Amino acid sequence: MPDEVANLQETGARPVLRLAERLGENWLHLQQAAKMAYDARERYRKQWEEFTGEDRSVVVFGSLARGELTEDSDTDWTLLVDGRVDPTHLEAALKIRENVKKAPGREGVFGSLAFSHDIVHCIGGGDDSNSNTTRRILLLLESVAIGNDQAWSNVRRNILHRYLSEDMGLWQDSNQRGVPLFLLNDISRYWRTMTVDFAYKQRTRNYDGYALKSLKLGFSRKLIYLSGVLACLRCEIEFPSKELFTEGNPQAAIHHLEKLFAMTPLEMFADSLLNERCYGMEQRSRVPEAARRAFEAYDAFIAMLADGNTREHLEKLDRNELESDKMYRDARLIRHKFSEATKDLFLRIESPMQQQMIERGVM
Repeated sequence: MPDEVANLQETGARPVLRLAERLGENWLHLQQAAKMAYDARERYRKQWEEFTGEDRSVVVFGSLARGELTEDSDTDWTLLVDGRVDPTHLEAALKIRENVKKAPGREGVFGSLAFSHDIVHCIGGGDDSNSNTTRRILLLLESVAIGNDQAWSNVRRNILHRYLSEDMGLWQDSNQRGVPLFLLNDISRYWRTMTVDFAYKQRTRNYDGYALKSLKLGFSRKLIYLSGVLACLRCEIEFPSKELFTEGNPQAAIHHLEKLFAMTPLEMFADSLLNERCYGMEQRSRVPEAARRAFEAYDAFIAMLADGNTREHLEKLDRNELESDKMYRDARLIRHKFSEATKDLFLRIESPMQQQMIERGVM
């Protein structure tokens, strides 16, 4: 294994590398991307430390937070404010913007200030805009605080408190459900919003960059969604007697979900496959083959993003050339391989996870 990924704990890739070891594999591109993300976060930590405090955290999202960073990745960041309005907040955000290597996308969700009030209080309803939903769900599923994390931790905890305390079915003794459906449904809503917005954005941008964006939707975006579903389902799989949801106190469940969401989506995927409660021992022999296919495909996806020529070709590919372009056809086959492997793992292999996925995740 290469020297640059020797410190497995600090790169945040421990479950992925444990799975690789279990399968006798070496997903080098995943390892390199995790190390690159860790190094970049450390650089930003030194540059942005002065802009953080008890009431504000610099939070990164996207490939930088997921541990999937490549040379041409955007830097998605937000100055998250959890406190009173202060004119210096905008000044800090402008200074952060100056030293970002590659600015976030043009949607405007990242690269600026975000305030905790709307993120926590506007869940559903007319005031819960797509941008607000995106910030809230991604704060849980793919965010990392750079430097002082107090504001980030407080906001995440309060988001979870709302989802759990207001899910009445969790706290009724007569209801044996241990899956937080309020949270699960909002994660599912976010995934459907992503897919609908993908079509909208392609139309309004005349399908500019369609090939690369469609691949990201089928890989990293789908994995973000899957990791959220896994976290919710594991609340019942790992605590079948509803120990997490007793006496109307959500703190135990909040703590459990915080630990799960501390993992990147890829880690969550690997950790769930390694979890014997998710896959009964009698089924373990069937898991590795599909897991190998899924992670081989994802490693190939990261390799495509890391190759400057491949990335540029896919980004500039005209939509009328999609069917005839060999590089895109090959990439699409890899995406299909990933999709089929995840279906095998969570819908076709009989296991506790499959039962939960069908009952709660699908139906």
